[in-house]
Amino acid sequence: MAMISFSLPSPAKLPVTSPPSVPNRINIADRLILRHLNAGDLRGAISSLDLMARDGIRPTDSATFSTLLKSCIRARDFRLGKLVHSRLAESDIEPDSVLYNSLISLYSKSGDLAGAEDVFETMGRIGKRDNVSWSAMMACYGNNGKELDAIKLFVGFLELGLVPNDYCYTAVIRACSNPENVAVGRVILGFLMKTGYFESDVCVGCSLIDMFVKGENNLENAYKVFDQMSDLNVVTWTLMITRCMQMGFPKEAVRFFLDMVLSGFEADKFTLSSVFSACAELEDMSFGKQLHSWAIRSGMADDVGCSLVDMYAKCSADGSLDDCRKVFDRMEDHSVMSWTALITGYMQRCNLDAEAINLFCEMISQGRVQPNHFTFSSAFKACGNLSDPRVGKQVLGHAFKRGLASNSSVANSVISMFVKSDMMEDARRAFESLSEKNLVSYNTFLDGACRSLDFEEAFELFHEITERELGVSAFTFASLLSGVASIGSIRKGEQLHSQVVKLGLSCNQPVCNALISMYSKCGSIDTASRVFNLMEDRNVISWTSMITGFAKHGFAKRVLETFNQMMEAGVKPNEVTYVAILSACSHVGLVSEGWRNFKSMYEDHKIKPKMEHYACMVDLLCRSGLLTDAFEFINTMPFQADVLVWRTFLGACRVHSNTELGEISSRKILELDPNEPAAYIQLSNIYASTGKWEESAEMRKKMKERNLVKEGGCSWIEVGDKFHKFYVGDTSHPNTHRIYDELDRLIREIKRCGYVPDTDLVLHKLEEEDDVAEKERLLFQHSEKIAVAFGLISTSKSRPVRVFKNLRVCGDCHNAMKYITVVSGREIVLRDLNRFHHFKDGKCSCNDYW
Repeated sequence: MAMISFSLPSPAKLPVTSPPSVPNRINIADRLILRHLNAGDLRGAISSLDLMARDGIRPTDSATFSTLLKSCIRARDFRLGKLVHSRLAESDIEPDSVLYNSLISLYSKSGDLAGAEDVFETMGRIGKRDNVSWSAMMACYGNNGKELDAIKLFVGFLELGLVPNDYCYTAVIRACSNPENVAVGRVILGFLMKTGYFESDVCVGCSLIDMFVKGENNLENAYKVFDQMSDLNVVTWTLMITRCMQMGFPKEAVRFFLDMVLSGFEADKFTLSSVFSACAELEDMSFGKQLHSWAIRSGMADDVGCSLVDMYAKCSADGSLDDCRKVFDRMEDHSVMSWTALITGYMQRCNLDAEAINLFCEMISQGRVQPNHFTFSSAFKACGNLSDPRVGKQVLGHAFKRGLASNSSVANSVISMFVKSDMMEDARRAFESLSEKNLVSYNTFLDGACRSLDFEEAFELFHEITERELGVSAFTFASLLSGVASIGSIRKGEQLHSQVVKLGLSCNQPVCNALISMYSKCGSIDTASRVFNLMEDRNVISWTSMITGFAKHGFAKRVLETFNQMMEAGVKPNEVTYVAILSACSHVGLVSEGWRNFKSMYEDHKIKPKMEHYACMVDLLCRSGLLTDAFEFINTMPFQADVLVWRTFLGACRVHSNTELGEISSRKILELDPNEPAAYIQLSNIYASTGKWEESAEMRKKMKERNLVKEGGCSWIEVGDKFHKFYVGDTSHPNTHRIYDELDRLIREIKRCGYVPDTDLVLHKLEEEDDVAEKERLLFQHSEKIAVAFGLISTSKSRPVRVFKNLRVCGDCHNAMKYITVVSGREIVLRDLNRFHHFKDGKCSCNDYW
């Protein structure tokens, strides 16, 4: 068969046409989203992503999603970041390692550990983990309180034969920056030394500095790391300056700053802020002003405005905040931090809490800047200092309105405000309303319970803290020790001391200071002295507590010796130190020594005498019988004498039966406070001591007309775990018969030894035939005598009888106590309103001068 061949006709050449012109659906979403992001419009980018998703248009480039995620992370808008992740899951894009790493970072920084773990596990299944992924996951564990998991992950990384880079090392070392894991960090440091990262990478070096500071409180090792780093920059220098400040070494911080400048590095705003904080701690106004001038020349004054406000507030030697206010007023823009710094500055200065509240109100009324939780905390502290809960409740209303009342620092400040205002029921409600109670919450409320002498609740809170393993702090013990000191419970104090030793806090400076104060106030000055002598690190509070203790116990010689030792140790005294010194001089009649110290306050230490110091000098002159000199001294004071000064002078007029000056001082007191009962009582006693019974009765009548009540004298003693309180002529105690039998026996025996009741001290008009016997009966029933009698029959003979009284011990009781120590063979320690009296072998530590 013949082959048949044929050919098809050539088709006509038609023009090549394209489909109708349509935008490229592949790139439009990416371009639109990136355009929004480049303009800084993150929400616009997210809106475009959502709108286009409804039309089936999605980004096709993984870089677009990666850029979106990084923008959400930078803006800390994690909700939007998770929305981007959901849109990514709906797309056809296969994420690369960069995108997965961005997702780990997103979930890590949002605190969603489970989300980060899911992403990391997914990467493992599909083989897309790289060093950045491992580092990001380690950082995630470390940032979310899972430091041990971060270390385990690093070990797993090494077991796979992978080689860590600087990011891995930085992440795992940060996980070791705590006391629990710092030993592991030291092992990693040895590994680093071999690999060469130790000297070559700045981030690794910075993380090691933090490890030694946060993990060991070891600034010396941190400096060794810093010194061996080959590549230093301003961030490294600033880190060292900041860590010096955080560890309480402001002088070292300033030294690092000066070395930094001499090394040719230029400080940034973060560096300057830390150095201004150092100046504030050192109260070095001179250097602070030089830095301020430099900040102005460098154009950074506005950037460090908050630190400047804080520095000028804390460095003000005379209490003036003019410079602080000038800095604030010159700032172009007031941020919430600058407002807070100013309010806090006023709050922390004496007698300027009202101004702090006014500034807070001004901030609220302007409305341009909203207060944050730091601002509210300072405002509540100011209200607490003023004991003004009325204003505090108004501030609390604003906190509720802004949703900040539940913030832990705000709530704790509210509790503290109510505590300082003696409103414990409100404090309790604020405490119980907290959903998350931290150690500060417990400590604040516990301090209030101690202040109100509710020790049952205080110790319940203490046990709750330990059961919840919140970590008992030095403040917890300081509050408890202060509370037991106020009632003189040496037994509870000793129990707390044993807890301190058990928990390893016996070297803690604030706790030791509280122990010194507690033992001093409970009458065991020798134990207080032993605690003080065992301290390795003493600050001005330690020295002042010991000096105050010796002063309260009447050991003026030891006060002056300890003060001289303090000076030799280079510790600068403060206002409280001088109150103790002047008080000690007054209790033993060291007039010339008192004058010398009073003058040296300003001459040697630039401490301006305050009302308390003038009151001590008035007391010193009055106790020495120099009433005229004391009166002239009061009239030459640089400010008007307050009730305390005049009350001190009036008490001396009573002791010395000076009716004329007593009437003058009484009138002064009533001008300042018409409802001060002491003025009526003391003047009534002055009249009674000079036989002016009608005038004395008139004073009592005026008190009654004004419904003024004299504080009743009472004494108490601790026996076992219980306090026993007694009043004049008290017969309410279950052991009343035994107590009065013992008291009668004591009176008979001390009379045989030469005791003669001082009936002149009974300031009541009695019928002549009953006069002597009735006056003696009234003297014998004083509360301190009853308490001592009970102590003698209820306590071990090997321990002193410790009695506490709320008023000044009377002369007859003081005399009787000396005789009782002879007939009983027991030591008696009596703490009255002003001081301690140690009675032993017929003598008192005050040498009858009190």
